[in-house]
Amino acid sequence: MSRKQPFQSSIGIRFNDIDAMGHVNNAVIFTYFEEGRKALFYDTFRESAPGGFNFMVAHLECDYILPVRLDDRLLLDLWVTAIGTKSFGLGYALKDVTDANRIFAKGSSVQVCYDYQQRQSVPVPQTLKKALLAYQLPS
Repeated sequence: MSRKQPFQSSIGIRFNDIDAMGHVNNAVIFTYFEEGRKALFYDTFRESAPGGFNFMVAHLECDYILPVRLDDRLLLDLWVTAIGTKSFGLGYALKDVTDANRIFAKGSSVQVCYDYQQRQSVPVPQTLKKALLAYQLPS
């Protein structure tokens, strides 16, 4: 069953995230997306060990809309965009906590389910598919 809201995760800005131009370095935005994925999977499966994430990121993209400064307060919206046979897609929107219309970055990623022992892609497990469906927003 679809949710009406995406999964949300607070994102803390570290002083180390700021570059010489006084804003969060563009590469760090991908780390914020990663932190959101980690929070989603912890919330869903209570999994925190690296071995519990049986997928790998196959594609990641980002559109930078506004610079993020050290004093900004961030909220990451994350939702499932697609579920395939062996992969699933996620969407991201990095927003201001106090103004949801102020969007700093939007992105997407494709994760491929992977058996690290066999070193090959595998079908999306039914338990994962069921959990992902709860976060899939209507197109």
